[in-house]
Amino acid sequence: MQPKLSPKLIGAIVAALALAACNESPPQQNQTTIKVRHADQDRLFTLDAFNLAIGLKRAIYDAGYTCKRVTDAGFVGTWQNLDMWTAHCVYDKGQPVDWAIFAGPDGSAQVRNCADITPGSGLPECKITKRPKGSFTDVK
Repeated sequence: MQPKLSPKLIGAIVAALALAACNESPPQQNQTTIKVRHADQDRLFTLDAFNLAIGLKRAIYDAGYTCKRVTDAGFVGTWQNLDMWTAHCVYDKGQPVDWAIFAGPDGSAQVRNCADITPGSGLPECKITKRPKGSFTDVK
C-alpha cells in the first residue's frame, strides 16, 4: 500500500519545483550592444582648446562648482555610455582642482572632483588621452 500525500504537501512540492525553475538561467544569447550618442558628445571633439575650456567651465558651473580658469583639458575616455573629459582649473586663491566631466547621450553632464575618483571605483583615472588644438587662454 502506498502512502497517500495530502493536498497541502502536494501544493508545497509544486510550489518548490516552480520556485526552483525560476532560478534557472536562460540560455546565453548573442546580444547586440547599442551605443546611444548625443550630437553634443561628438561636438566636443571638434572644439579648439579655448572653446572646449568654455564648454567644460559651463558644465562645472551648472553642476554648482567653480572654475576660475582652465589651463589644461582634454578627453579621458569612455565609461559606460558617457564620454569622460577632464579640466584643470586654477583659482586666484586656493589650490588648483582637476574636474571630471561626464558627457551623456541625453545632453547632460555630470561633474566630479578627480580627487574623489579612487582606484577600484571603476571610473577611469583623470588622465588626458587627447588634447584639443590651440591655447586654453588665447583667443584667435
